[in-house]
Amino acid sequence: MSLYVAEIDTTANESIQDVLAGIEAAAQKAGGSFIESQVTADHNRVFAVLEHDNIVTLRGDLDSAGFKVDELALVRLIGAELEDIKKLKPAGQYLVEWDFPEGLTMDKYLARKKEKSPLYNDIEDVKFLRTYVREDMVKCLCFYDGDSEDAVVAARQVVDTPISRLHKLEG
Repeated sequence: MSLYVAEIDTTANESIQDVLAGIEAAAQKAGGSFIESQVTADHNRVFAVLEHDNIVTLRGDLDSAGFKVDELALVRLIGAELEDIKKLKPAGQYLVEWDFPEGLTMDKYLARKKEKSPLYNDIEDVKFLRTYVREDMVKCLCFYDGDSEDAVVAARQVVDTPISRLHKLEG
């Protein structure tokens, strides 16, 4: 099975718990599974990580469940093991989206990540958790625990990595 991230606009939904249950049901409809989700603190957006065999079927099941899926993309998990994510369902406090520059390849990204990741060890107020990198190299989603948004911004500066969007996640 492949991993996908669905970015879902939830501004029209009243209950985030109902949204998450609906996403899980849609993923399971054709044999997929719900891995994890992150909800922005304002409840306007859900980033759901799903495992499924077919992106077209998954999109159709999410659409027929009434979700406004802004993006659905094949991703690669970096910095954590999928089995650990499935067991623990860990939540981060912050999500950083980085829109990749034109011409960045997966190999270049992974080499850069390997070079820069040890620098996180010197940062005490932020803990890097994991990254989902879109296979189409449009962007990545990086999850952190941190003392504040400013601390996450400072950590990204230490590893010399831009922030396109920063979301506070529901705690």
